[in-house]
Amino acid sequence: MSKQPFLFFLFAVVWGLSDPEVMASSLLVTSQTCEYKKNPLDIGTIIPRLSWKIRSSGRSVLQAAYEIRVSTNPKDFSSGRFSVWNPGKVVSDQSAYIPFSGKELKSGQRYYWQVRVWDNKGNKSPWSELNFWEMGLLHTDDWKAKWIFAQQERSKGEKTSPMFRKEFNISRRIRRARLYITSHGLYEACINGRRVGNDYFTPGWTSYHKRLQYQVYDVTALLQPGSNAIGVTLGEGWFAGRLAGGIMYGNRLALLSQLEIEYDNGQVERILSDDSWKTFRQGPVRISELYNGETYDARKDVKGWSLPGFNQAGWENAQSDSISGSDNLVTSAAPPVKKQEIIKPVQLIITPKNEKVIDFGQNLTGWVKFRVRGRAGDSIVISHAEVLDKQGNFYTENLRSAHQQIVYYLKGGGVEEYEPHFTFQGFRYIKIEGARDGINKDNIEAVVLHSAMEPTGLFVTSSPLINQLQHNIQWGQKGNFLDVPTDCPQRDERLGWTGDAQVFFNTASFNMDASGFFVKWLQDLKADQQADGGVPQIIPNIWGEGGRSAGSAGWADAATIIPLGFYNVYGDKALLAGQYESMKAWAKYIEGKSTNYLWDQSWHHGDWLYFIPQNVWDYDPAVTDKVLIAQAFYANTLQNIITSAQILGKASDAKIYSSLLEKVKQAFVKEFVSGSGALLSNTQTAYVLALQFDLLPEELRAQAAKRLVSNIRGYDNHLSTGFLGTPYLCHVLTRFGYHDIAYTLLMQETYPSWLYPVKMGATTIWERWDGIKPDGSFQSKDMNSFNHYSYGAIGDWMYRNVTGLTQHKGFAGYKEFDISPKPGGGLTFARAELETIYGRIVSAWKRAGDYMTMDIEVPVNTVAHIYFPDMNSTSVTESGKEIPLNEGTAQLTVGSGKYNFKYPVKGK
Repeated sequence: MSKQPFLFFLFAVVWGLSDPEVMASSLLVTSQTCEYKKNPLDIGTIIPRLSWKIRSSGRSVLQAAYEIRVSTNPKDFSSGRFSVWNPGKVVSDQSAYIPFSGKELKSGQRYYWQVRVWDNKGNKSPWSELNFWEMGLLHTDDWKAKWIFAQQERSKGEKTSPMFRKEFNISRRIRRARLYITSHGLYEACINGRRVGNDYFTPGWTSYHKRLQYQVYDVTALLQPGSNAIGVTLGEGWFAGRLAGGIMYGNRLALLSQLEIEYDNGQVERILSDDSWKTFRQGPVRISELYNGETYDARKDVKGWSLPGFNQAGWENAQSDSISGSDNLVTSAAPPVKKQEIIKPVQLIITPKNEKVIDFGQNLTGWVKFRVRGRAGDSIVISHAEVLDKQGNFYTENLRSAHQQIVYYLKGGGVEEYEPHFTFQGFRYIKIEGARDGINKDNIEAVVLHSAMEPTGLFVTSSPLINQLQHNIQWGQKGNFLDVPTDCPQRDERLGWTGDAQVFFNTASFNMDASGFFVKWLQDLKADQQADGGVPQIIPNIWGEGGRSAGSAGWADAATIIPLGFYNVYGDKALLAGQYESMKAWAKYIEGKSTNYLWDQSWHHGDWLYFIPQNVWDYDPAVTDKVLIAQAFYANTLQNIITSAQILGKASDAKIYSSLLEKVKQAFVKEFVSGSGALLSNTQTAYVLALQFDLLPEELRAQAAKRLVSNIRGYDNHLSTGFLGTPYLCHVLTRFGYHDIAYTLLMQETYPSWLYPVKMGATTIWERWDGIKPDGSFQSKDMNSFNHYSYGAIGDWMYRNVTGLTQHKGFAGYKEFDISPKPGGGLTFARAELETIYGRIVSAWKRAGDYMTMDIEVPVNTVAHIYFPDMNSTSVTESGKEIPLNEGTAQLTVGSGKYNFKYPVKGK
C-alpha cells in the first residue's frame, strides 16, 4: 500500500483534480458495524472487531489513520473521558475488523463507540455517529435460569405446541430490560400481549448438541409499572420434528428464559424460567411441522394468556431441569429470519378438476396470511405447490411425503386473521378446500421469509431473458437461505447440503451480504466434522457418521472452498484462521482414503444431475468418472490450503502441501490422461475440472480446451454438465480464449441451458435442466424441485465477465479490484453494483455505434484497475477530458470516485 498515496497524488495532478475544493472534500465515517452487525445486543466474543466505511466527494481518497474511542457511558463522549478504550491516532489504512484491545468486557454490558479518520490528503473527518454493542452472557454461570418443559416426554403422536407463562411485578423505574432466551424446538415469546422481536424460527438451526444459539431482545418498552406477564409458545422445528430420515435431536420441547431488569438505582432483578412457571398443552396450535404444515384450531384460542391477571385454571406447573445446562449456548453470528416482503395474488384459477387455486406469480418461501369470516368449526385447508401440470391442475407429487398444508378451524363470531407459527412452505400456487368460498384474492397474501441478509448486488443487461435469469438466481437464494443454505424449501428435505452451498457461494455473496450467514454455518460445519476429518454431506448433520454420510467429493470440499472464498469476498483473515485446522483435517481424511495419491476409496455423488439425453442415439450421456472428479477436488482442496497457509503466514504448511499437490496431480495424469492428451472421461465436466484446477501439464492445456469446445459443439452448443462441472464451465472457456463459446452457452434458449427454464416461465432456478419438459410433462417426481439454487452459480461468471467485476490478484475484500468487462452475446449494455466492506462499486458499460461508454464508481480506501474492452485508441475521455492509458495497454488504474469514460471501439 505504500505506493498508493503517490499514485493517487499523480492521478490528481495529471487529471487536474487537485483544486482546493476537491482537496477539502467532505470526509465522513458511515456504516459502523461490530462483528458484521449494526448496534448488536449479543456479542459473544471477548475481542469483538469494529468496521466502518468512508464517504468523500473527492477522488483518490485513502484512509491514512483512524482513532477509536469506547466507553460505557454516552456522556463520556462530550466530556472527553473514555473509561474502556482510546488508543489514540493509529496510522493505518485498515477500516475493517479492527480488534478491540481495551479493558476486559463484561457480560450484558453496553459499550458505546465512535471513530474518526484521516485521509491521504490531510483531511480529518468529524467523529462518527455514536454506535454501540452489547455483550451477551459470556460465562455459563451468567445463566441463572433453568430449563423448563411441559412434561417429561411427549406421548407418541402428540404434536400440540405447549404454552408457558409467568407473572411478575415491577415497582421501580426501569433503566433497561433484556430477555435472553432459547429453546429446544422453536419459540415465540410475548410480554404483556405484545410479540417480542420480529424474528422467526428462533433459535435457528445449528448442531444443537454442540452449539445452541440464544437470542437477546431489548424489551424495555414492553414492560410496565405493576403487574406484567411473559408468555412463550414452543414448536417442534428442527430440534424435535421430522427431518428427511434423520435423527431427532430430542423429543422434549423445553424453554430457557432469563429476563434481566435493571432499575434506575442500578439494581438488577431476574425473572427466570423455573418450576414456578405455568404451562398449558391444549392451545390452538395443534400441529406445526416444517414439512407437513400447521393445524390451528381457533376455537382453542386462549384469550389474554400472555397478559397479567389471566385466570390460570387448568394450567399446570412447569417442570424444571438444571441438568441440560448452558455449556453449549452461543450467540448467533447470522442474521435472523424475518418477514421480507408481501406478495399479492395475481389471479384466481378454477382448474379443470374444479380446484380453487390462487397464483401469486412468484415461486417463494414463506407462508400465507388471510382474513376470513365463517361459522365455528368450519375448516379451511390450504395446500401449496410450485407448479400446475400440463392440464392446468394443481401438482404436488414432487413434494414427496411433505404435505405442505395449512388447516384452520374457525372460531366464528367475526373476522379472523391467521398466519402460521412454526412452519414454512415453498410455493407459487395454493389450493383452497373446505370453506373455500371464504378466501378470495382480496383477503389473502403471501409473506416472504428468509434470513435478513441485506441486498448487496445488482446486475442488469439489455437482455430481458438474462435479466429474468438474474431474477431467478436471486429468488432461488431468497427461497433457500432460511437460516441454513438448503437445497429446496418445499419437499421433505430442506437440508444444508454442502455441495450446493459451495458451488453457489460466490454468487450468493454478490447478491446479498452473506457474511454472518456463512460464519454461523461454517461453525456448524466445523462442529459436525468427524474425528477422522470427514465432512458430512449436510450441515447441520442429522445422518450420523460413517457410510455415505460424509466424504463425498465436491460436497465435503465446502470445508476448504467456502472459507477461502469468504476471505476473498470479505477480507476476513480471522474467519480463515478459525477454519484452517478444519481444512487440514479434511485433506488428511482424503489422504487416508487414497492409494498412491489417488483418491479411490470413497463413495461420491459425482457430477450430480448431469445431462442424460432422452434418446442415446442423439447424444452420449455425460457420465464423468467419479474418481476423476474426486481427484480433481483433492487437488483443489490442497491448493486452497496452500493459498490459505500463505495468507496466514504458515510457510512450512504451504511447502508440505505443495509437495503433496504435485504428487496428486501426477497421479491424475497417470490415471486419467491418455498418451495423446485426451481424458479417459470425454465429458465437459472432466475437461472443465482438469483445466479449472490446473491438473494438466502446461503443454496439454490448450488442446484440452479445444477438446472441451469440440464436445460442446458435439452437443449442438449445449452444456452437458451437472452440479460440479457447471459452476466452472464458462470460467474455463473464458480463461482459455473461448469467451464467445461461453456467451453461446449463456444465451442458449433450448434444453439443456440456463435460459430454457426462463423460456418455460420459471421464476426461480430449477434443480434439473428439464424440470418441465418441452411437452409440458415433468421430470421424475422423486427429485424435481423448482426452487434449487445450484445452477444459479452462473451468476458468478456473469458478474465477473459481463460486467468484469473481480478481485485484483493478491488482494481480498475488494481492497483492490479489476473492472474488465467482456461484452458479447449481442448485449448492448450491462450494469453491476456491489456493496463491499469498503462501499459501493459500480461497473456499467454501453455500446452505441462506434463508441463505448463506461460508468465506474470506486469506493473510498480502494483502488480499481480498469480494462477497456475492444479499445481502438490509446486514450479515453473522462468527463470530457482526454486521459492517456497505461503505456502499451488498454488499462488505467484509479482511486476512489465516480468516473464516466468514453472511447472508440473496434468492429461492429
